[in-house]
Amino acid sequence: MPDEHEPEQELELTSPLVPLFVITNGRALPPDHQYEHTALVMAAEGASAMAGALSPEARQVLDLITEGFLSVAEVAGHTHLPVGIVRILLAQLEEDSLILVRRPVPRAERVDRELVSAVLEGLKNRFGA
Repeated sequence: MPDEHEPEQELELTSPLVPLFVITNGRALPPDHQYEHTALVMAAEGASAMAGALSPEARQVLDLITEGFLSVAEVAGHTHLPVGIVRILLAQLEEDSLILVRRPVPRAERVDRELVSAVLEGLKNRFGA
């Protein structure tokens, strides 16, 4: 029989009994914060001073990226959280100006081969190669 004077054990927010939407406070990913798996994130200067007001999961993410850049996929792997949840936490941290995000360089568009061949022919004709 438990003693009435014993303090109740607190439930951790990261336990499997807590739904993931509790971690994000029910927020969804804003459309202007789409993060690729390869996007690199890093803590902004002075961000650790404001970490006390963050949720435990957001603080964990911020602690991970304090030393340098990590990709979104790496952050998800280290925190054992789904990538979607990590993206929402990163969006919250970016809105609060606590992180810097380096998005991947977009792929170059496919070049029109006929156009390149025509330019090459013109250069050969002009300069006699």
